[in-house]
Amino acid sequence: MPAGLDQLKHVVVLMMENRSFDHMLGSLKKVNPAIDGLNGDEWNPDHDGNPATVAQKAKYQGQLDPDPNHAFVAVNEQIFNGTSTPDMKGFINSYYRQQEDNNHAKQIMYYFSQAQLPVLTTLALEFAVFNRWFASIPGPTVCNRAYAHYGTSFGHVDMSINYVNVKYKSIYRRLIDGGHTSKLYYFDSASSTLELPNLLQDQPQIFGTYDQFLADCKAGTLPEYSFVEPNYSDHDDMIASDQHPDHHVAEGERFIASIYMAIKQNPVLWASTALLVTYDEHGAIFDHVSPPPCTRDEVPAPPDQTGTGQPFPFDRLGVRVPAILISPWIPKGTVVPVSRVFEHASIPATITSWKLPGFPASQRTAREAAAATFLDLLTLDQMRTDCPEFQ
Repeated sequence: MPAGLDQLKHVVVLMMENRSFDHMLGSLKKVNPAIDGLNGDEWNPDHDGNPATVAQKAKYQGQLDPDPNHAFVAVNEQIFNGTSTPDMKGFINSYYRQQEDNNHAKQIMYYFSQAQLPVLTTLALEFAVFNRWFASIPGPTVCNRAYAHYGTSFGHVDMSINYVNVKYKSIYRRLIDGGHTSKLYYFDSASSTLELPNLLQDQPQIFGTYDQFLADCKAGTLPEYSFVEPNYSDHDDMIASDQHPDHHVAEGERFIASIYMAIKQNPVLWASTALLVTYDEHGAIFDHVSPPPCTRDEVPAPPDQTGTGQPFPFDRLGVRVPAILISPWIPKGTVVPVSRVFEHASIPATITSWKLPGFPASQRTAREAAAATFLDLLTLDQMRTDCPEFQ
């Protein structure tokens, strides 16, 4: 076994909000052609039927207002554009419906330069960037985050938080019942967790705050598995750090750096931790990669949830999102190939395989059981000493 896996004691997941891979990391194809970003000629038809290409004109704030629609029906249009082919040509038309402003709608095709996102792009180039990490559902936040916690959304493709028939344990409860440690760190009491009510029954055993995360990193008392959430709202002289449109993207950069540096500044913790940074869904922002089919979940979503008049059998993934795995045991410049497909169910799949290898298959969904795991990316036998730092 590689030394990095022998040393691994902690996995941390930071899940940000509502940005697509091309929007955030598309510029990196010019730096490393193995990264499946943008050539610059990708396009969508605008409302008049004219091709509108991607443009490196994204701004930190002010362009994606109103918040682009990323409910199931809207995402279906973005992927299929009213056809049966998932050609990713419906993003402008979807955004146009919100204001009926063709020029404004074209901003859904804008993406950031490498220089605009020095934290995220540096981490992507220094560690392992996933070419194929997808949201689990072509839809909004809550159901996608449920996949990160349970390996399923229990038949939901919407923003409902009142799940019933929750027959699978969360990854946190699995670990704790198995004698391991786990915590979900939300930001603070004014920006509390987006997670499902049935997780709350375990408060305070499972939940902590951002300040507690920083303290646990400093003290070296981080649990074996941690899930970290950003600040979802402007409050108390702080601005939101989740990067959800139209929150300030640069503040999210600062937040990502704070999580990374909290781990790195404790040498013992840094040597024994892997950090995954990803996004819950694409936020209706353009990405050129068609979502692939996937192992079906157990309970189809009924037509009244999808809004399409048709049930959804959970047989295809959502839109691609940024995902970066960070560890001093990962070779610099690792690019996970397009042949390896990941989604949010890969998170509980990976943690369960790592800490609970004998966990019964009957207590996991078929989707999670089929999901790819990612700790094999820690391949080095000598820990790197050239990893970046941020102020």
